[in-house]
Amino acid sequence: MKLLMLGGTEFVGRAVTEDALDRGWEVTVFHRGHHAPPPGASALHGDRTAPGGLDALAEGEWDLVVDTWGGAPTAVRDSARLLRERAGRYAYVSSRSVYAYPSPAGTDEDGPVVEGSPDAASVAYAEDKRGGELAAQDAFGDRALLARAGLILGPYENVGRLPWWLNRTARGGPVLAPGPRELPIQYIDVRDLARWTLDAATAGHHGPYNLVSPAGHATMGSLLDACAATTGGRAELRWTDPDVIQRAGVQPWTGLPVWIPAGEDHDHMHAGDVSKALAAGLKCRPVEETVADTWAWLGSLGGAAPQRSDRPAPGIDAQREAALLGL
Repeated sequence: MKLLMLGGTEFVGRAVTEDALDRGWEVTVFHRGHHAPPPGASALHGDRTAPGGLDALAEGEWDLVVDTWGGAPTAVRDSARLLRERAGRYAYVSSRSVYAYPSPAGTDEDGPVVEGSPDAASVAYAEDKRGGELAAQDAFGDRALLARAGLILGPYENVGRLPWWLNRTARGGPVLAPGPRELPIQYIDVRDLARWTLDAATAGHHGPYNLVSPAGHATMGSLLDACAATTGGRAELRWTDPDVIQRAGVQPWTGLPVWIPAGEDHDHMHAGDVSKALAAGLKCRPVEETVADTWAWLGSLGGAAPQRSDRPAPGIDAQREAALLGL
């Protein structure tokens, strides 16, 4: 198999590239040259947002293209149109954010989605991802796979959510744990996302798939218990009523990463129907494995995770946490 990875040097793209290389595939990574791709991949350089930025892709044929683009849909449009006669299939890593808010618990791939256009400049994340979906389908039709990922965790994370919890529990002491501990969460380990995407594309699956763990796979309790155990057991999780946290002005999702209290926001992010992806072979590793492997990766970096420049670093500071805990 010959894979063209658009991106491929960070987080999702890197995981896809590594999985393909592990399969013995021939992998070409098209990127801007800011970071080196995994060893074994060949590289082509270009900036999809610049005039002539796709020139390096003017020649070549591939069995599969994987695209993780999250900006202006025109970048997906131009890439897909350029490659549609020279690539067998196109897998676009989209997002469950494309569903119109609020999407009720149990929303499947037929749920209503936001407006989007393949010809649009960057509008907002949800609309951009929807426009990217339409661009991929316009060019590749039933050769286009849309992986609607939810929260993505695991090694190489450059958004900072799981790394923040790991570094926080590693410091030990009382930790503000947003309750209730049995609150279900949905996420996808980046390596499970990569494996499923390559498997599904080669199997000929097409159209949209919700790509997160099934209901019951993990809770805030199992996630934070794993963080505390993996980082040495020095953290004391103090489960705190969500109303207390929100009255103090702490923002779900950003102030305390991953966590969203029960309600419409939670259902929109953490209660999707993934039966279609499960039927197509999705397998999700235990949360303890995701946590342990991410901690090992962080250790290789000295604990300092990379942070995307377009995303604010998540988490609350120590003083605010201490005040909420009455310390």
